[in-house]
Amino acid sequence: MSLTLEEVRHIAELAKLELTAAEEALYQEQLSAILDYAGHLNALDVASILPTATVLPLRSIMRPDEARPSPSVEVLLANAPARSDDSFEVSAVLE
Repeated sequence: MSLTLEEVRHIAELAKLELTAAEEALYQEQLSAILDYAGHLNALDVASILPTATVLPLRSIMRPDEARPSPSVEVLLANAPARSDDSFEVSAVLE
């Protein structure tokens, strides 16, 4: 499918791109080649191929969720700029 220069200008307008005449000609050629390739892909018979999200084997990248003891309050508050008893002390954000 070959795009016309007018179609390329329309696409450029939709994308809010200002193209030179040379760029319009280049994009006409490149976009037409992309559409031709998509046409070849559409011509393939894929009726016997099941839809798939990935061709790679599924595996979890997450570590196992295991309960562990929490650090002590002293360790957690060690670098706090201000603290009040066993809590962080922060400036009020609401009156």
